[in-house]
Amino acid sequence: MSKRLYIETVGCQMNLLDSEMVVASLRHHGYELADRPSQADTILFNTCSVRQHAEDKTYSQLGRLRQLKRENPEKIIGVMGCMAQKDQQIIFDRAPYVDLIVGPGQLHQIPELVAKAAAGASRQMAVSLGRRDGTSDDIKRSHETFDPLRDPTMRPTPFQAYLRIQIGCDKFCTYCIVPMTRGPEQGRPPEQIVSEARVLAEQGCLEITLLGQTVNSYRYTSADGQTTNMAALLRQLHEVDGLQRIKFVTNYPKDMTTELLRTIHELPKISPYLHVPVQSGSDEVLQRMQRGYTVSDYRDMMARIREHLPEAAVSSDFIVGFSGETEAEFQQSVELLRECRFKNSFIFKYSVRPGTRGAELYDDDVPDEVKKRRNNEMLAVQNAISEEDNELFLGRTVEVLVEGPSKNSLKRGEEGPLMQMVGRTHCDRIVVFEGNQRQAGQLLPIAIYDSTPFTLIGSVVTQHVGPEMFAIS
Repeated sequence: MSKRLYIETVGCQMNLLDSEMVVASLRHHGYELADRPSQADTILFNTCSVRQHAEDKTYSQLGRLRQLKRENPEKIIGVMGCMAQKDQQIIFDRAPYVDLIVGPGQLHQIPELVAKAAAGASRQMAVSLGRRDGTSDDIKRSHETFDPLRDPTMRPTPFQAYLRIQIGCDKFCTYCIVPMTRGPEQGRPPEQIVSEARVLAEQGCLEITLLGQTVNSYRYTSADGQTTNMAALLRQLHEVDGLQRIKFVTNYPKDMTTELLRTIHELPKISPYLHVPVQSGSDEVLQRMQRGYTVSDYRDMMARIREHLPEAAVSSDFIVGFSGETEAEFQQSVELLRECRFKNSFIFKYSVRPGTRGAELYDDDVPDEVKKRRNNEMLAVQNAISEEDNELFLGRTVEVLVEGPSKNSLKRGEEGPLMQMVGRTHCDRIVVFEGNQRQAGQLLPIAIYDSTPFTLIGSVVTQHVGPEMFAIS
């Protein structure tokens, strides 16, 4: 009989990709997926440390397993990912029944560690000891994060996949734990990236999303001194047969170069969608965050985007309530949001992270009720902008990659020839329409007749529509 694995993932797309690779690796060792921890021989939690809420959720889930482990001591419980790297021994102290702790750079060791735990070994820890020491062996260990194994069943859909091109980060923003949990910024060799993209295309992927902490900062220098940057990598990926769309997240403002924007404009497979976090509209706050740019720099970047990609959709991130943020500084963020008119914004209340420079240098002095109020105010402004901009699509036809039944359709238990389907435009706008399961994985023309702040609503165009009739979206 095969062994059973339960895996739970929180956090970003990087974590989703890590989980896919771990599942693929364990499948090679005879594992199948289980729906519940009680059904599994091995239980893994892939964790996030970007905000306290994500860590609290993992510790809560571990607490629920205490009795299950007591009744079934042969079950193996593991914690992997960023929280494992950050907390290390603390996890064993809080949950002594955990069998293994594995950092993001050691995920390739999980099959071996699980086998040792099954043989009786306990309290195994595999984490990096710190950022690289400059040796070739250290760099090699970091690249081992890139496991070539993939598991299509773990993807968002059978025809969409994540593809990591970079690990780590060297920006050292004072609020961010990632440089400590993911290590130094390193670009993956371009030939490996292109090779994996071909495999994904052969498996039926129409769309890939390139992942990196600051993905547009991608750079790789080969042994012979040849350097590949993000623009050059996109040109190579654009030639992969079978791929229809290429997206990439998350971007860093100072590295949004004119060369990169011109490349996106020239290559039709590259989605005109750019997620570029600004975090604050105040120069003083940006300086305390150690973001490495000013509001003027960000405005200059937006001007370059509008010049070279006038129809591009731009989204952003904001942190409200960062240490010392005054009401005037917060209002500067609101005004920048109004000025830039982002497609959408991810707005977060500041969560101080132990181990960051921000935790050492600044007090978390903005009351939680103020953070909540600022968060809600900014969300209301963004939602109004999104609603106004989505209304501009009324009467237009957009090309949609159909992902499958919508969440509402699944909740209602709809079956039969017609149900609410969902997909995305080339620039990542969500579209719902009445359709059927057979349309999943197709690129369809959808005529938009209604909208909300978050969704375009349309119907399938049955007559022939030429490329010239599509809205650039």
